[in-house]
Formats: sequence, C-alpha cells, structure tokens
Amino acid sequence: MKKDSLFQKSVDLSNDQMLVFNFEDVLLRSTSLFPYFMLVAFEAGGLLRSLILFLCYPLIWLVGDELGLRVMVFLSFFGIKKETFGIGSSVLPKFFLEDVGSEGFEAVKSCGRKAAHSNMPRIMVEGFLRDYLGVDAVVAREMKSLFGYFLGLYEKNETSILDELRKVKAGSSVIGIGSHYRYVDQGLFSHCKEVFLLSEAEKRKWRILPREKYPKPLIFHDGRLAFRPTPASSLAMFMWLPLAIFLSVIRLILGISLPLNVSAPILAFTGTRTTVSRSQNEENHKGMLYVSNHKTLLDPIYVAIALGKPLSVVTYSLSRFSELIAPIKTVRLTRDREKDKKSMEKLLSSGDLVVCPEGTTCREPYLLRFSPLFAELTDDIVPVALDVRVSMFYGTTASGHKCLDSLFHFLNPNPSYFVTFLEAIPKSQACKEGGKSRIEAANYVQNKIANALGFACTSFTRKDKYMILAGNEGLN
Repeated sequence: MKKDSLFQKSVDLSNDQMLVFNFEDVLLRSTSLFPYFMLVAFEAGGLLRSLILFLCYPLIWLVGDELGLRVMVFLSFFGIKKETFGIGSSVLPKFFLEDVGSEGFEAVKSCGRKAAHSNMPRIMVEGFLRDYLGVDAVVAREMKSLFGYFLGLYEKNETSILDELRKVKAGSSVIGIGSHYRYVDQGLFSHCKEVFLLSEAEKRKWRILPREKYPKPLIFHDGRLAFRPTPASSLAMFMWLPLAIFLSVIRLILGISLPLNVSAPILAFTGTRTTVSRSQNEENHKGMLYVSNHKTLLDPIYVAIALGKPLSVVTYSLSRFSELIAPIKTVRLTRDREKDKKSMEKLLSSGDLVVCPEGTTCREPYLLRFSPLFAELTDDIVPVALDVRVSMFYGTTASGHKCLDSLFHFLNPNPSYFVTFLEAIPKSQACKEGGKSRIEAANYVQNKIANALGFACTSFTRKDKYMILAGNEGLN
C-alpha cells in the first residue's frame, strides 16, 4: 500500500476506480467532534443535557479519542426518541458545510464514485454525505435502540468496511485518502490499492469553503443555536444564559405592555438594535399594503415600530400564546382564498396592513416564493426589505416550540433588525391599473426586495421547507 501526500500527487480516478476517504480527516478543518455532539445534545435533548455534556468535557478530553467519543455518544443520545431524530439532516449540514476545508472538498469533488467513512454515528452524517456530497456508501457505526429510544451505545455487530464497499465498487480498484495512520491500522484502507495521507501542517492551511462552492445551496436549516458550540463558545453561552433569560423576559414584557413608540427606545437601551431606511418617494396614506419578506415572528412589529403607527397583520399559522401577547392587531387566515381575500380587504379599508407572503421564515439569504393573493387587493403596495442578525440563538423553528420564538430572539445579547422601506411599486406593475397578473405583480415585489437585500429568489414554498426540515406540511 502506497502512502503519499494528497497534495504531492493529484488523484485522477478512472471509471473503474473508487475513492474511499475519512469524512472528519479529509473534509473537516477542525479536529474536535465535540461541537457536533453538543448540537445533538442541545437540539435533541435540551439545555440540561447539553450542560451535562459540557461539564463532562474535561473527562472526554482526558480519556482519549475512542473512549471520549463513546462518552459523547452516550451523553448526547441516551433516551432520545429514534423516530423523531432529524438533527442529522436539518441541523448538522449547516455546521458541517461551515467547517469543510476548500482543499479537501475539491479533492473529493473531483472523484465520481466515492465511499465515506465516519467516526460519528451513521445517523449524524449519512444525510449530509449523501445529499451534499453524493457518496455511494457510508461506513459508520449504528446506534442501539430499545422501544424506539436510543441507548447511547453502538451496535456490537458493525457492518464491515468491506461489506459496504462490495455493494458499490463492482470490481473497481479502490483509492484511499486519510490523514492518520491509525485508520490504516483499523482496516479502513486495507482494501485500497493506493493511499494518500494528509499531514497536520497541510490541514492547518486549509481555507473555509465559500458559500458559492457549496455542492447545493443551503437554504433551509433548523435548530436554535446560531453559533458553533466549541467548548469555549459553549462556556460563554452557559455564563450568559442566566442574565439572558431575565433580559429576554423583560424585553418581552416591555414590548407587549407599552405603546410601540415608548417601548422601542427602551428596548434599544436593553441592547436590541433597529436600523431603519426609507425611500425618498415613500407613500404614506391610509390603506397602504406593506409587503415584506419573513425573517422572524416579530417582523410586523418592527415594521410598525419603524413606521411609528399601528398596523394590522394577517398570518396563516401563529401559536395562541404569540397571538395573545401580540402588541398589534393579528388576524388568522383560513387558507380559503376567497374568505382570506375578503378579510384582508376589510382590514385595508380601515387602515394599513402588513403581510409576509413567503408564509414562513427563511434564515439564509434567499427569498421563498411569494403567495400572490396580496397583489389582488390594492395597487398601493410598499415593499419592505427585512434582515436580522443574531449571534447565539435563532428566533425561528420548524420542528420546535413556536411559542418560544420571540423569547429565543431576545435571548441574544444584541438582536438586530434592519428595516428598509422601498419605493411603492409603480402602477404599471400592479394588477388593477397596470393589468399585470397577480403572479407577475408578486414576482415583481419579490425581485425588488431580493435586489435590495442582495438575496436570491427561489421557487420554494412553505410546504417545501417543512417537508425538508420536519417531514410535514407545516399546517399547524
């Protein structure tokens, strides 16, 4: 078996050859797996489980790689329901992509047929490896379960590497890429004709994979943590949380109990930030329809604060708790087009209305398809471009408790909102006077907001998002 540096010799695989590589060594820039297990512990197990895992980190570091890995597996997975575990496809891909080294990615991408080995459990990595890298086989350990719950232990009868390769190689010769000799000793590359090994010095020089080189766009992801939970950043989070919970409750109370023009400056004093930009030719008369993209549940409230006047908002899905504490008038839609149209026309006849036609939030710099119903209501449409910056927690969720969205948003030290009022759409691009179809008018507004934010338009819908992240249509 030949062992060369990956960068001293290019890997050129012919059609009858297959690449075998270790996921952590060849693709990920970091050497620690702790952040990924912290994500599992926090998102699937909750705050207490993640705190226990964090407190055990010194022990994990002391006992070595293999035993430390087993400790992290046990603490992260024990008692987690197997059927509903979706972290591997909804949360981890974002953090994997942000940790992928550009050089390692290019080496793997250049190969047509490939099999990936991982030290993490299969349920954590298989979705990412197949969906984003198109691997033909995943060699990773399975988790034991009992009565539908993970036991936090590996299965004893592991699928052998050779068995996995036999399924896909079909007589191909095998080329391997790795970085540590211990994987050769464990048998990962024992079936390889040639092996290329990375040095630690080479890996330290790797660059972050730019977003434009992602195998496919990262549009949807779930989970509450907005940062990579390394031991140091996890310590910062746990130290901040006691004050954060108190501060978040205070922010919520101020926001719902005081008039908007009074609560806004007080909230700013507590650390929230709001940046407002207006067009020079902004229209401002009764019955205006403000159409914005959707970043969090608080979008309509920040639009109302920026305008300095009360608004009504319509929504398809809102928790009873959020509806109860909303400081502006909130009206539920029924998904019956004619009934919803009449309700919105009635609200417009008595005042201004704000709508978020995406129907659901999107965290990344993309806009989902705009539902065109709003375009039929009036020609007085003002597009509003919204963006949000958070450092610790996302104030949105697809599979979690939506009633906590506002609380999580305000848990951030300095949650920031950027509200930009664009010029009202010209009458020539509207339905009634311009003769445009509702879809043409909706697409015009979508593109105008996307251009203002530097975002990309997509044809994805609310249903697409929830099917990808939660396995349902998100109707509740």
